[in-house]
Amino acid sequence: MRGYFGVGAEGISKPMNLGAILRTAHAFGASFAFTVDAHHKVREVYQADTAKSVEHVPYYQWDNVEAMALPDKCRLVGIELTEDAIELPSFRHPLCAAYVFGRERGSLTGAIQAQCAHIVKIPTKFCVNVSVACAITLYDRALSLGGFAERPLMPGGPVAAAGAEKKFGAHR
Repeated sequence: MRGYFGVGAEGISKPMNLGAILRTAHAFGASFAFTVDAHHKVREVYQADTAKSVEHVPYYQWDNVEAMALPDKCRLVGIELTEDAIELPSFRHPLCAAYVFGRERGSLTGAIQAQCAHIVKIPTKFCVNVSVACAITLYDRALSLGGFAERPLMPGGPVAAAGAEKKFGAHR
């Protein structure tokens, strides 16, 4: 996959949610992670982040929106359940992006939404947990930009080309 992405949360207050976000970002290959105006204890984050992601993915803690310093040409994408947001299945992910998720009991602030190039929503009936929203968004990015084969018309996986050997499970 070309490009890069970062993952962050604004105003997050629960260490377990931040830990899950960091671990998910690490698992999907994030280039960096960040928080804006976070209310957490770093020691408690490790309880949910068994991969110790901050040892492998740069992590930035910004006190407010004005302190944010994203890389050049990096597009900030807010994930928020608003009426006028783009639905995730219809969204084309920027090659270089930083995804920001809102606090557990609230929304992205107007200040951070104003900095976003795009506001995207996951088409659900109501808000899901912030770490779940992160996983859904990064999975969608992987599907969109990962270079995977088109899904077959029939149930199951892609059919191997005629004469191609199986990579796994082949017995000789």
